[in-house]
Amino acid sequence: MHLDNSPPLRVAWFVWGLGALFYLMGFFQRVAPAVMTEELMGEFNISATALGNLSAFYFYSYVAMQIPTGILADTWGPRRLLTMGSLVAGIGTLLFALAPQIIWANMGRFLIGGSVAVAFVGLLKVSNNWFPPRYYAMVSGVALFFGVIGAVFAGTPLRLLMNHYTWRSVILISALLTFVIGAGIWFFVRDYPHEKGYTDLGNPVTTADQNAPQSILQGVIEVLTYPNTWLMCVIPGGLVGCVLTFSGLWGVPFLTTHHGLSPPMAAAMTSTLLVAWAVGGPIFGWFSDRWGKRKPLYLIGSAVSIAGWGAIVFITHISVYGLVGVLLLTGFSSGCIIISFAFAKESVPAYLSGTVSGVVNMGVMTGPMLLQPAVGWILDLKWQGEVIKGIRLYTLDAYQTGFSLMIVWAVLSFLLLFFTRETYCRQIV
Repeated sequence: MHLDNSPPLRVAWFVWGLGALFYLMGFFQRVAPAVMTEELMGEFNISATALGNLSAFYFYSYVAMQIPTGILADTWGPRRLLTMGSLVAGIGTLLFALAPQIIWANMGRFLIGGSVAVAFVGLLKVSNNWFPPRYYAMVSGVALFFGVIGAVFAGTPLRLLMNHYTWRSVILISALLTFVIGAGIWFFVRDYPHEKGYTDLGNPVTTADQNAPQSILQGVIEVLTYPNTWLMCVIPGGLVGCVLTFSGLWGVPFLTTHHGLSPPMAAAMTSTLLVAWAVGGPIFGWFSDRWGKRKPLYLIGSAVSIAGWGAIVFITHISVYGLVGVLLLTGFSSGCIIISFAFAKESVPAYLSGTVSGVVNMGVMTGPMLLQPAVGWILDLKWQGEVIKGIRLYTLDAYQTGFSLMIVWAVLSFLLLFFTRETYCRQIV
């Protein structure tokens, strides 16, 4: 036993990486319906509103689980949390893949969302326990990068697979992979370095875990006494809501119908947005750490993101290259949301880190949870009766009206940022 040495970064990244694979699978499931819209609407004979609800069932349970997840991360530890999450996610994915009716598909999505809800908060806990504090925002950004890689696999690669296999077959394989990842987490991940023979880093949260609130309500009430917490519940939801409502559901049909792109090309376009988002996260996190400030960089990213969404939704005559450029810029700037987690963690006492991460992540996912079905509802409201191959077609005006809901929330997020209190990258005592 070597109790006098800190864990090497390669070991820390390996432990963290197994949890990150689970997060990757969760992100894959999150956006997979985007390239299956026609298949799902045809198979279950559903409207845009019902499809929006099918996708959003993932977010209903995901959001509901965030606060208990934060408490469990502080009390159970990430190893048990991530292993159990993987097991339930695999079961939910099997249910979705084999669903004979829409109600079973909804239940499968509900189980998937509730179980993968533990992934990001569990990863944040692993980050705090296995990496020095100066890495926290950067590692959080790399976590987002991993997740978005999962979303990218749910774009063009998934669309191409579905040219040869049914959507049910592909989802079934993803269920089996989720079970394998869960086994890897149980056998190789440990909550603290000393469990693998290294010296614990003595990060503030590691040494303060014994102070973690035993009551979920007690912890939530305490974190909400800090204004930055509830601001961070609303702010990232607008920016993430835009990204995941567009790339996670409605972007592909919008791009195929009104920009004349093929489904694989439209999927590639939404993947472009997600890749840029993945790259932007670590860079915003790293630069924020180096600058020693959270607020100004967040404001800049939000402003650029809003301008980008305005161009994507309302500039109708744009070349493919121009569209790619705007999607890249919009996705990259949206990566500024990763600052939310370090910002919120520094705004509360260290022993509440898991709880505040859960509360903030709940706010993050409230965006797509509300916006995906809301945009579908607007599309159905403005539907003019056009149908091709049994699938409803929606007008440009319908999409622009629906997507305006996203932009309104993003603008609100930008305005609320002015009311946050800068932490200067320092943990409050």
